[in-house]
Amino acid sequence: METKIGKEEILDECAELIKQGEIVAFPTETVYGLGGNAFNESAVKKIYEAKNRPSDNPFIVHVPDIKDIEKAAYLTEEAEKIFEIFSPGPITVVLKKKKEIPYCVTAGLDTVGIRIPSHPLGRAFLEKCGCPIAAPSANLSKRVSPTTAERVYEDMKGRIPAILDGGPCEVGIESTVLSLVDEPVILRPGAVTAEMLAPYLPKVRMFKGEVKVAPSPGMKYAHYCPTVPCELFISEESAEKEYLKREAEGQNPVVLALEQTCKKLGEKGLRYMSLGKNAEEYAHNIFETMRKAEKIYGYILAEAMEGGGMEASVMNRMYKSSGGHIV
Repeated sequence: METKIGKEEILDECAELIKQGEIVAFPTETVYGLGGNAFNESAVKKIYEAKNRPSDNPFIVHVPDIKDIEKAAYLTEEAEKIFEIFSPGPITVVLKKKKEIPYCVTAGLDTVGIRIPSHPLGRAFLEKCGCPIAAPSANLSKRVSPTTAERVYEDMKGRIPAILDGGPCEVGIESTVLSLVDEPVILRPGAVTAEMLAPYLPKVRMFKGEVKVAPSPGMKYAHYCPTVPCELFISEESAEKEYLKREAEGQNPVVLALEQTCKKLGEKGLRYMSLGKNAEEYAHNIFETMRKAEKIYGYILAEAMEGGGMEASVMNRMYKSSGGHIV
């Protein structure tokens, strides 16, 4: 299969592919999604096949506007308030699904995550498709999520017919997933943080516990993994010690860190790639930087951050990227 990449000029073609039961990669403000008609079981199964994704890992359903949510889920007053405040944007709300959404989208659950992305080209694509679009991130299962069309092509060349190129993603990590089925619970942290939700949902809590059946993607399996080993470091001293150890073993390490940390470690002769000045820039840069690093280096040492808000959202991804290994 030939995989076409294009911008606005292939928008109509991409929407037509969806109507024909095919799957297409498209941009959002978080990461690129790999989408198919959420009502079409055959199309949804093509997404699983293209990604080599386990069938018990649910998809998020994307719609262009609040008025379209009722096509896929039962919209509550509480959920409508959250959508009105934070959407279009990087938040997914888990609601009771409607019967029109097949269980292959939800991994057998009676709930479904709904999102309204803010990327202009992504929303134009959703509008033209005319149906809810089921879409996980547009990468091979367990791999680092793609934030450019070129990274999608690396994983999906020959697997899908088209990639709609909307440029680099603004946020850089996947959406916050908030369940409003019972009590408000954040299943996956993201750019819409618990602190931002607190004025509107004062009892919101973070999910804790064992995941048996994942109500949200990003909860059950290894995710965001580069092709080379990755560890987190909590201090400049531990980073230098581990770096020198890996270098002595011939593993060609590199440090991925905030700008100030890179400067200090660079002065000691360590190779580094900057992730920016703060947590927001870290989130924007981390997946693309890991993709670059894995092509050049043999071992990644990434800076761990402490605190809540965006720091916690980024560390949720990095803990999975590193398999929980911290030095």
